[in-house]
Amino acid sequence: MAERTLARLRPAREIVEKPMHRLARLFLLFAFLILVHSAGAQVASVETVQFRSNLINAALPYNVILPPDYRRSKATRYPVLYLLHGLGGHYGDWLTRTNVADYAGQYRMIIVMPEGNDSWYVDGVSGMKYESYLLKELLPDVDKRYRTIQSRYGRAIAGLSMGGYGAIKFGLKNPSTFTFAGSMSGALAPATWTADDLKNLKAIYDSLPPVFGAAGSDVRKANDIFQIVQGISPARVAALPYFYLDSGTEDFFFEANHRFAELLREKKIPHEYRELPGDHSWQFWDRQVKEVLKIAAEKLRATKR
Repeated sequence: MAERTLARLRPAREIVEKPMHRLARLFLLFAFLILVHSAGAQVASVETVQFRSNLINAALPYNVILPPDYRRSKATRYPVLYLLHGLGGHYGDWLTRTNVADYAGQYRMIIVMPEGNDSWYVDGVSGMKYESYLLKELLPDVDKRYRTIQSRYGRAIAGLSMGGYGAIKFGLKNPSTFTFAGSMSGALAPATWTADDLKNLKAIYDSLPPVFGAAGSDVRKANDIFQIVQGISPARVAALPYFYLDSGTEDFFFEANHRFAELLREKKIPHEYRELPGDHSWQFWDRQVKEVLKIAAEKLRATKR
């Protein structure tokens, strides 16, 4: 009798279990879809602008990383970080050689990576006006194409090696344009380096005379960031952007970075300087660009998502 009763109950238990299994599977699927949607919402989008410079008379494309919510929020304006490449590099380096697009997804800011060729980002003796190009053509073009915050408090600039020098120079010479300037492994003394200083770095030295001219040239004087800082009066310090510098302790530009940081301290110019294990390499820059994004976002009030 007990066996017949149990047999009659078995189908009923199966009928109850099957809906419960389906409900559990639906719940797991729903949770998975929410997870995928949340992850996708953090992904930044990347696009390339094919820009032609009238000042340089050349095509100078630039890459742009847009924050994840840029397309959804039609009225929101965003701060911009300009990220400069190094000597021998090009505008695509940051995207192809670091994970900057992944790191950028958590911040509400636009990142622009321009083409600078081997210009050192100055108006050089050869007539190539890359400093003017960035200030007078690139910035206005970015402001026209994208919903940017078009003021000092909505702009930051940073770079690696040659680009680190360029970023610090732009911050010093144009304090009303940028609120933050950052350098990773900066090649900070191109205006004064001699052949003897760079005897083991011939390719770097060979890039200098075509841009800066002979020793003592006006271009060298106008773009010597050590001399620019020496000439800043205490009254002008408050108007400067916040500076960030780092250098690997095995980097061949370590001494110049250490010396420049000492000068900033001497002049009481607000900054942060980090000496870290590492050399002049993409491994170092991929690690440090995360720190630059974090500090730039704080200065730009580009709230973390």
